[in-house]
Amino acid sequence: MWHGYRSDGCFDEMIDGDGRPRPECANLVDMLGRLDDLTQRQEDAELAIKTMGISFTVYSEGENIDRAWPFDIIPRVISTREWDGVSKGLIQRLTALNMFIDDLYHDQRIITDGVFPAHVLKGSVNFRPECVGANPKGGIWAHISGSDLVRDAEGTMYVLEDNLRVPSGVSYMLENRAITKRVLGEAFQGLDIHPVDSYPNALRDMLADLSPRPGEQPVICVLTPGVFNSAYFEHAFLAQEMGAHLVEGNDLFVDADDCVQMRTINGSVRVDVIYRRIDDAFLDPEAFLPDSALGVPGLMRSWKAGKVALANAPGAGVADDKVVYAYVPDIIRFYLDEDPLIPNVPTYLCDDDRQRAWVLDHLDELVVKPANESGGYGLFIGPKSTAQEKEDVAAAIQADPRNYIAQPTLTLSTAPTLRDGRVVPRHLDLRPFILSGPRPYVTNGGLTRVAFTEGSLVVNSSQGGGSKDTWVLDPTPETTTAAPLAQAQGEGR
Repeated sequence: MWHGYRSDGCFDEMIDGDGRPRPECANLVDMLGRLDDLTQRQEDAELAIKTMGISFTVYSEGENIDRAWPFDIIPRVISTREWDGVSKGLIQRLTALNMFIDDLYHDQRIITDGVFPAHVLKGSVNFRPECVGANPKGGIWAHISGSDLVRDAEGTMYVLEDNLRVPSGVSYMLENRAITKRVLGEAFQGLDIHPVDSYPNALRDMLADLSPRPGEQPVICVLTPGVFNSAYFEHAFLAQEMGAHLVEGNDLFVDADDCVQMRTINGSVRVDVIYRRIDDAFLDPEAFLPDSALGVPGLMRSWKAGKVALANAPGAGVADDKVVYAYVPDIIRFYLDEDPLIPNVPTYLCDDDRQRAWVLDHLDELVVKPANESGGYGLFIGPKSTAQEKEDVAAAIQADPRNYIAQPTLTLSTAPTLRDGRVVPRHLDLRPFILSGPRPYVTNGGLTRVAFTEGSLVVNSSQGGGSKDTWVLDPTPETTTAAPLAQAQGEGR
């Protein structure tokens, strides 16, 4: 299966340019090379996914289609030493972003001091005037976030984007680990793989700390749009893992004292904390979209009165904007007086006349992204585009420059992936999850997403991508001089 494995022109997460396993991967490569039933184990994993009901929803032509979660059996490995540095960089980033959000809804010092342009905020579709002057506990607005990381051809790790509104995917990270333990159980006996299963407890602790009734057992709810939402599996999973209530908007109401109550068969129960998985616009028909049937009338009033905590806080999405992303290094320097520990991908702002002109002249080389799309939708990849697609994106940029950024087309790193009975390189990214609170928490690794199609850079499951378990572990001394791959696995095997 491994014979001839190469990742030309890319940084491979497992095999270096000389064909040797990277130190932290050597034991795993050796173990995988001794397995003669890897394909069968992949099939076992896929059967387990169907049996356990691990699914996601794709909306196509007006219909919603549940699909089994796409999974690859070969894990992605990161060394403990590298991950320690990444974790510190992510905590730094989210600390600054929370300070930025709080500032925008209060004094706007960053605008007054000329670091962040006023016109960018004015053009933000996620800035909520209804949140001006609000004071969530500890000044934290984005309690749960997921930052997408990529590695380029030289092996440098970058933050590609920040997800601060309603970040999804952590349940699949946890399920990937559970499936991997089933089908590669022997690896967990021989390798010191850092666990990920503490996340639900850390999430519950963070949510409980937000309760407006300290000293009492908090009532925590996960607010879902319902079974037809693409991430409903995750909503139900996290509620069960935390021991929280899974509710929809019509299960809650706000009483005369501005407290949120949950309807139960035994009468109403006061709710202290809501982990909401509903976008701002649908959260409260009194404050936002009046025809929303998903939210809770009066919820914003209760939140602003300090009677209920919301995670993430309404308005946090103002920082979940690909134009704001370009300013994050300056945001870190402004609030923390520190240089970013993890760099941004170089980014061109299309609302700047000079940068826009350059982008329009170099569309063949660039990736163009809408400011507020997610899931890989609206993405323009210059080197793979048609002449008509170039015309269309150029017209869109000129019509609404504030809505677009452009970035160089990175040669994303690859990792060995089992496809059609062969181990082949496929591009991937990584979404770690960060909890912001008195005790910041970063998952060990995160959700590795992989493009199953050869040469594709689009890793989203809704766009044909899949996922891998992510292992954070230490290289052992005896693996630092690992043999080249062909020798380790046996020539021609």
